[in-house]
Parts: sequence; structure tokens; C-alpha cells
Amino acid sequence: MNNRYVYFAAIVAALGGMLFGYDTAVIAGAIGYLRHHFTLNAAQTGWAVSNALIGCIIGVACAGILSDFIGRKKVLIFAAILFMISAIGSALPKTLAQFVIFRMIGGFGVGAASMVSPLYIAEISPPDVRGRLVSWNQFAIVLGMLIVYFVNCIIAGIGTEQWNISEGWRWMLGSETLPALLFLALMFLVPESPRWLIKQGHIEEGQKILAAIGGAEHARQQVEDIRTTMAEEESFLELFRPGRRLILFVGIGLAILQQVTGINVIIYYAPEIFKNLGASSDSALLQTVVVGVFNLGFTIVAMTYVDKVGRKPLMLIGATGMGLSLLVFGLAMYFRITATWLLILVLSYIASFALSVGPVTWVLLSEIFPTSIRGRAMSICTILLWAANWLVSQTFPMLDENEWLVGKFQHGFSFWLYASFCIALFLVVRFAVPETKGKTLEEIQRHWMKQDKRAK
Repeated sequence: MNNRYVYFAAIVAALGGMLFGYDTAVIAGAIGYLRHHFTLNAAQTGWAVSNALIGCIIGVACAGILSDFIGRKKVLIFAAILFMISAIGSALPKTLAQFVIFRMIGGFGVGAASMVSPLYIAEISPPDVRGRLVSWNQFAIVLGMLIVYFVNCIIAGIGTEQWNISEGWRWMLGSETLPALLFLALMFLVPESPRWLIKQGHIEEGQKILAAIGGAEHARQQVEDIRTTMAEEESFLELFRPGRRLILFVGIGLAILQQVTGINVIIYYAPEIFKNLGASSDSALLQTVVVGVFNLGFTIVAMTYVDKVGRKPLMLIGATGMGLSLLVFGLAMYFRITATWLLILVLSYIASFALSVGPVTWVLLSEIFPTSIRGRAMSICTILLWAANWLVSQTFPMLDENEWLVGKFQHGFSFWLYASFCIALFLVVRFAVPETKGKTLEEIQRHWMKQDKRAK
């Protein structure tokens, strides 16, 4: 294998994940100041955070179709342009409505990158390193989050509290322009997905890229295998018919459960949670940096072991750890335990997520669908993933601040709810998800075809 060629393409595509992480996490540092600037209530605060996710849903819906028709590379280039427009526009709004419009534009780019980046990496990677390379996308996501946590902390420390309320949050949001420009420039240096090219009939061009990856013999075998499996594939609508639904339901289940287990409550609202429990603004932002460090560190652990241990063991371990952490977290919130102890519970949850559900879900979603409909099938799953993300992000402030809704369990209720979904995730992985470690994409497809025949 030509390591340099494959790794460079994977790293560049993973920058889409870094922008994904940067764009979604930048709001964590800005939301407290922005809330004061625009005088927002709980529902408006949830909308200010979650509106970008509406753009994500639209972006995924369009990206799935576009990636199957114009290619993975062109969609990522378009996403980079949207990131730049959003970064500049969301830093300069005079009204909440203007802010929402530009955040939605960025959300469109996030949605496209969240689906197409891991898809591109999976399609260009040999099977023995595919899990690790697709995990680079999740590593880039959490790296983007960690970078922006540092950026937010530095910007917040430049001026007074009042300066941050009037101007600081604008600099936080505008800082995304530089990484977006880098991503755009580098995307012109990588090839198109060879599997997409072969699907479009550009056999010679696709074979040339495969030869650059693993040599002429590797390219010949891969082209033959891809064309054989494509000939066996049926139309996209077959996924919705009896005996063909299992693969789609498994993907949808993984996508939704990744989000409703509460990860983005921590990503988006951690500083506000810490401040509500007595931490100062500076301390809350520093604690968020610690969360980002743990997220990054345990994502590296997942990258190391996803192709050694396998997908299923990591997912089962992670779902268990997340559920237990959320259960105790809810108790801590209920009894109003100090922010220091709460940080320990947050780190336990983040470690469990980063070790498993964060990166491995994207690995599985990029692997389990047939080549000819992979873009559109991933689009369905990722649309529902972002819809679940929006629902959790929009409702958390309302659950946390409205005592009438959950009575005396006000502050712990939402975390116990997320813990119950961890149980559901464990059961789905245990009984419905196949192990894909070390298998080619075509071998995984044949597994599902066998399952379909048994279902009949």
C-alpha cells in the first residue's frame, strides 16, 4: 500500500471533520455571552444553539444525492465554501435572525461534511486500515472541538465580561474562517473516490487511483470486485421492501442512538452547566478544555484498537460506560454536587463516548451500505442523526430550567433519560450489528445479502 498517498487523502478529507467539530463546538463558548447580548429566554437559547442543526439536516439531505451524482470531492469543496461564509456572517449579525441564517448556512456545510468525509475515507482506504482511517474523521472532529475550546478561552480572557457580551463572541465565531480556508485549498490536491468513479463508468480513472494506492494487481482485483458487487445490487427502493430493510434499520438505529445518548448536551452546554453549579466563566471554559482533552485522548485509543479489537466490543464497552456515567451524573445534578465532582463524571462519560460510540458509529455507517447507494443511504441515517441532535439540543435548556415539566427531578431527569437510551444502544449493537473488522466493503455487502435471503 502507498501509505503516503492514502494517508494524505484521508487527512485532507478528515479536515472536513475538524470543521464539523469546530463549527458545532464554537457555540459552547459563545452562547452565554450571546444570550446576554440578545436577551434570550430558555427556548430562544436552545434555538440559538440548535438552529445550525436544521441546516445540517438540509445539508445531509442534499449531500447524499449530490455525492452520488457529482462525486464526493466536489461536495467537500462546496462544504468548505459554506464554512467560510458562515464564519464571517455569524460574527457580524445585528439581530438574532441574521445570526440564525448564517449559522444555518454553516450547518449545511457541517451536515455535508459529516456524511461525505467518512464516506470518502472509507472508499479510498484498504480494508486492513479502513477502520483506523475512518476513525481519523472522528479524531479530527474532537481535535476541532479542542482547538476551538482553546480559542474561546483565549478570546474570553482578552477583555472584560462586558466586552465578551458585546464583541468577544463575534471573534469566537469568526475564527473559523482560517481552518475553512485551509480545508478548501487542500481539497484541490486529493483525488476523487475511486469507487464512485467506477460506479460512474470512469473505469480507467478509478483503476489508476486504486493502482496508486496498492499497485496494479490490487487495482485489477478491486475493479473486478466492485463491478461484480454493483451488478448484484438492486435499486435504492429495495432498501424499503420486506427482506431488505434490516440494513437500513440498523444504520438508522446507530445514527439516532449516537445522539440521544446526550453527547451534544456536554459539547454545547458544558460551560453553562458548570457555571450553574457555581463555577466562574473563566473556570467553566477551562473545564471545557479539559473535557476536550479527554475527548481527543480517548478517540486516539479508539483509533488504535478499532482494527484490532473490532467494532462491536468497543461499542458495547462504551455504551455501558456512558450509561453508568449518566446515571450518576443525574444524581449529582439532582443533589447539586459541586462542579469539581461533576467534572469527573463528565470526563467518565466523554471517555466512554470517545472510546466507542463517537468514532465507531461513523466507521460502521461508512461500511455497511452497498457502493451504488452508499451516499443516499448514509444520507438517510445522517439526516436522522442530526434531527436527533437538534431535538436533544433544543429541549435540554427547557428540560433543565422548567420545573413544572419534570417536577422535583428537574436537574437530573434529562440525564437519566439519556442513560436509558444507552441501554437501547447496547441491545442494538449486541443483537443487530455484524462485526466488520478486516472485511472489504464488498464482503460486508455479501453478508447483508445472505441476511436478506434468510429473512425471506
